[in-house]
Formats: sequence, C-alpha cells, structure tokens
Amino acid sequence: MTIETTVFTFANPTNLILKIPIATQNQADVHSQSFSNPTSGYQGYINELCLGAVLQWLQEDFTPQAKVWPTTTVLSSFWELVNGTAITLDGTRFILVPSETIDLSELRVPQEWVDIPGWVGDYYLAVQVESDESYVRIWGYCTHAQLKARGSYDAGDRTYSLDADNIINDISILAVARQLCLEEPTRNAIEEISTLAQPQAQNLIARLGNPEILTPRLAIPFQLWAGLIAHAGWRKSLYQRRLGLSEQWSVIQWLQSGISQVGEAVGWGSFDLQVSEAGARGVKQRPPQTIISRQLVVAGQIYELLITPQDEPEATIWRFELRNFSVGGVIPGGFKLRLLTEDLQPFPNNEDIAITAVEQLYVEVALEPTEGIVWEIEPLPENYDREILRF
Repeated sequence: MTIETTVFTFANPTNLILKIPIATQNQADVHSQSFSNPTSGYQGYINELCLGAVLQWLQEDFTPQAKVWPTTTVLSSFWELVNGTAITLDGTRFILVPSETIDLSELRVPQEWVDIPGWVGDYYLAVQVESDESYVRIWGYCTHAQLKARGSYDAGDRTYSLDADNIINDISILAVARQLCLEEPTRNAIEEISTLAQPQAQNLIARLGNPEILTPRLAIPFQLWAGLIAHAGWRKSLYQRRLGLSEQWSVIQWLQSGISQVGEAVGWGSFDLQVSEAGARGVKQRPPQTIISRQLVVAGQIYELLITPQDEPEATIWRFELRNFSVGGVIPGGFKLRLLTEDLQPFPNNEDIAITAVEQLYVEVALEPTEGIVWEIEPLPENYDREILRF
C-alpha cells in the first residue's frame, strides 16, 4: 500500500507516501466529466485521487470502518464548489486537503471546512498529489484548534493557512494523537451559521448556478455562502443547476416517469401496490398505486421509508411512513420521523415519535404544487445527507 520513502530522495522520512490505486485513477478520469467546467472538473479529479489513496490507508492501518462523509454519491456536489474531502473514523473526522503544489511551506484550508459547524474536522491532512507519478504524499497534519489558534485567515481566497513549522510532520504520531483526543480538544468553538430564508436561497441558486462563475464560493459574502451550502439540499440543487440539469428531486415526476438517476444513486426506488376495495357486487380491483421507497440503515438495522399519495378531494396529501424492513420487525422506542419545510422549519404535527416499540411511524402532510419537504429520522441513518423532495 505505502511506497518506500527511500525511493524518493526528496521525501522527508516522516512523510507518508501512498500509491494511487489504478481503479481510482480510472474512476477519476470518468468522474471528472461530471462538473460544470474544466476548473471544477480538475478539482474533482485531484480530490478523487487523494481520497482513493488516503481512504485505503486509513481502512487498512486504522479501521475498516473509515468512510467518506456524508456519502460517496454526493462528493461531486462538494468538489464542484470547494476543495477538500471529509472522512469519518470512529467518531473522528479527517479533512483531506489535496494540492499539487511543490511548495510545502504552509497548509491552506478552505474556510468552509473550518467555519461551517456541520463540516468541521478534528484533523486536517496536508496531501500533495502527484497525479503523473500515481502517488500522494501526506506531509503533515494539524487540528481544528491549532488551525483556528495559530493559522492566518486570508480574506482574498477565504482560506486559513498554517506554516509548516506549526504542522506536525511525523504522520506516525497521528495514531497516538487520536488516543489522546479526549484529554486535549481537537476543535475550537465556532459561531453558528444563520439559516437562509427560502426565497433568498432560491435567488442565490439561480445566480450562482451560472457555470461561467468559476468560483461561486467567492462571489457572495461568506455568511450567505455558508448558509446556502450548509443545507445539503440547496448544495445539491446548486450543483445540479450548474450542470444544467432539470429538477432531479420531484416526487411527482418520479411517479410519472420513474426515479431520476440522482434519486436512484442515493437509494430511492418505487414499486406498485395492488389495492382492493369492497363494492356493491363484491371486491373490485383499483389501479395499482405506485409507492416511492428507500431502504435505510439505522442503528445497524434496515428500515424502509415509504412515500404514498393519499386520496383527498380538496387537498394533495402525502404520507411519509417508516417501517422495519424485516417481516415482523418493529421500530424501537425513541425513534423519530420528522418533516420540515424546505428551509428547515417545523410545522404543526410534523413528527411522529415511538414512545415504545411500534410497527410504524408516519406523518401526513398537505403540500402545494412544487413545494419542497425535508425528511429526518432520529437516530440518524447511515450516509444521511439532507435532500429536498419536491411535490
């Protein structure tokens, strides 16, 4: 997995040299086309090479449970907008900050990974990517606390930089440092990001969705930008707008034309349910009812989230239902199914809570055409990334 550093006469012996897997190189070549412009495409390419090498190392040398945050299927929506990738490992978050520069005098981290609460990492890894030579070099790391306390902020490109003298260059120390994290906090406290109003967010998506704006992250004040992309649904909407894609999260369109590729990629599917009803001359069959569904892993068990239109004469009612996927399985006490407006606001009767073990949780909601809804489940499902379902 690793390459002997003695092969590279320039390499610091405390640095870690990792091969880029051939499969990763092939995937990165293909995936680099999934961006709005060559600049973002190359950023995605470098990040994928970095991720492929470093994730394999973490899984082999630390724990097989190391995984991408929030999930691999949405990485392009990050890389279109900002450099960097997050990996979670036993409750610890690593932020990989790749660069092709040969100047290793400092680590520069985009502000998003430092000042957006939901994105913050524990450890920031400085990674030099040598794509032509098919290897990466991890030449140092620091904690969020060190970056905030000792780093310099550059308002021009919105990055925090830390001189190499203040970075830990011996990567072998990282395993020991993780064991001591309970004694020495890795993160500094940061301010919350204000939630944007929905009209404001939609205006920003329309404006920044122009792919000719090569660096949308610098086109508006940071607080507005952070409020927009901290909402995973809006982040994905912005990415899809920049690619010129039509609405990918319309449940109405899913029912009429099938699940979109974007929806399928994260696990949404559909099936037809035959419904019978009693009439004057016995039981008669109604047309099959299409149900939108998605399997979720919560606390190690598989559950199913179902979305079903309800027949109501004066309003369009939708039923969100959570069930245990196993026959006879139940939902444990303490689980919650919650619906929120597109801008994450609650509304009356928007959640169902299992006080004790139950067969199902459900919430029914009346929605206007094109209205968006966000679903949440507690405990959090694996690989959960907020999405805005439009009706």
